[in-house]
Amino acid sequence: MQTTITPDTEVQERFARAIFNGFEAYFAEFQNITLAARSRFERADWLGMHKASTERIDLYKKKVGEVIRYVDVIAGTNKNEYPFWRAVKQYYSGLIEGHSNFEIAETFFNSVYCSVFEHRLIKDDHAFVFSTQGDMPKSDMTRVYRSYAWQDDPSVTFRALLKDYEFAIPYEDLERDLDSISQLLSSFLAPKFTLLPGQTEVQVLEHHFFRNKCAYIVGRIVTGDDSMPFVIPLLHSEKHQIYVDTVLFGSDRVSVIFSFTRSYFMVDASVPSKYVRFLQHLMPAKPISEIYSAMGYNKHGKTYYYRCATRHMQTTNDKFIIAPGIKGMVMSVFTLPSYDFVFKIIKDRFTPPKEMTREQVKAKYRFVKRADRAGRMADTQEFNQLVLDRSRFSDELMEELYEVAPSIIHEKGSALIIDHVYVERRMTPLNLYLQNATDEQVYDVMDEYGNAIKQLAAANIFPGDMLLKNFGVTRHGRVVFYDYDEIVPLVECNFRKIPAPRTEAEEMASKPWYTVGPNDIFPEEFRLFFSGNQRARKVFDQMHSDLYEAKFWQNLQDKINSGYVEDFFPYRRKYRFNPLKKTG
Repeated sequence: MQTTITPDTEVQERFARAIFNGFEAYFAEFQNITLAARSRFERADWLGMHKASTERIDLYKKKVGEVIRYVDVIAGTNKNEYPFWRAVKQYYSGLIEGHSNFEIAETFFNSVYCSVFEHRLIKDDHAFVFSTQGDMPKSDMTRVYRSYAWQDDPSVTFRALLKDYEFAIPYEDLERDLDSISQLLSSFLAPKFTLLPGQTEVQVLEHHFFRNKCAYIVGRIVTGDDSMPFVIPLLHSEKHQIYVDTVLFGSDRVSVIFSFTRSYFMVDASVPSKYVRFLQHLMPAKPISEIYSAMGYNKHGKTYYYRCATRHMQTTNDKFIIAPGIKGMVMSVFTLPSYDFVFKIIKDRFTPPKEMTREQVKAKYRFVKRADRAGRMADTQEFNQLVLDRSRFSDELMEELYEVAPSIIHEKGSALIIDHVYVERRMTPLNLYLQNATDEQVYDVMDEYGNAIKQLAAANIFPGDMLLKNFGVTRHGRVVFYDYDEIVPLVECNFRKIPAPRTEAEEMASKPWYTVGPNDIFPEEFRLFFSGNQRARKVFDQMHSDLYEAKFWQNLQDKINSGYVEDFFPYRRKYRFNPLKKTG
């Protein structure tokens, strides 16, 4: 029996195809930008690498916008009808059935739908809240890695590996690097594993991971039921040759490389889910949503996060509470004790002396999303019209929300709808961490705090408000900045030394006797950020007192303005084979 094509079904099918074609165009351009990363790395085009990273982040919104332009043309008045979208979704489901990247295609459909309906009434009838095909394609990840047999002399294995992953420019000293790898294998790996030829192999993802000024080889050593994840960072020497900077073994060290505090990788993965599955084996504690985001698919990372969050809330019964720590002037933060994330909403009115608008705060978060986060700023997921179970909110939290942000809180039946919210990984606020820290922990964390400020500055980011409460400590002991309402590009700041008083009256004055411009910053005043914690300040002064000098900041500005791109190592300096070695 032949199916009758009506004018309505023809429009629905054309519209579904328009969305699908938009997804295919997005994915192809995403891949093209990514494929150029290898050439940029070989040319040491670091500014081009950063520009391409930003361009790729902006690409998604651009491609969704292009599809939206066809909405009125194809759908007409049907665009506002839910039955129309239900039928379009059915056609679209047929188009992506069995597609190797159906999960990302579903997210693209959701983005078009949400753009039309402004994130309202997101249900499985009209959008892909959950997928009938599962969370991820059932793909064979053995097709995306190369295998190397383990030899009696491990340098033979790693020589073959490094030769397969060489670039158009030569290694600076391959024999030296192989010797360093062999020594590390003997001292670190041999005591933990019995690695025998015929029983051990090295599995390596087929393409490099590029970010900033580094290319990474990612894999694992497998022997029997045991495996050891590893990452090999490759850098440019001053002569623009390649060298192995270190080998990082273990899930924790690999996880730091793929941290939610860093900009996204460029990796040639035509079927991203295969790479995600392999990486999840290397880092079982890392959420799959963060792995998708780390590869540049942050929108699908958001979809995956939402699905996992929904399931978590369906299987738990604890209540949302006000997050521990000092309350912010701009944001109100709450969390679910059983879940490792916090929810941040912008207040209706900011606590003095803060003077900015909600849109200005949102702009700061967009700036962070596109910036090189240098491993020191948390990535966030942004939700509009987020629907949560009202009964899961404590009375204290509801009182807080209605007090600070009543304009964006709505109750509808059993649901609590929040117009706009940011979600990010939960960390221990630095000021709270210091309260119970040992002397050794204080030393380590204050060194981290100073390094965080310096690395952000080298990435052309000035945090603004550097109070301890605005930084968090991750489970790996890294210090991360997460209060973005005052960040600005470093080059827009005017760092000054406080002028010496000319008279006794000026010296005794309660207010500055000198003029202060809107962008003026006096680093000597940074000591005030430690008020109430002299133990932390004493340690900080021993290691990072250069931050109190205007000249330190001015020199950084000069380097940034000259086009210099700083090295950001996502691992401890002590792990490097040659910590004093400079890169190109």
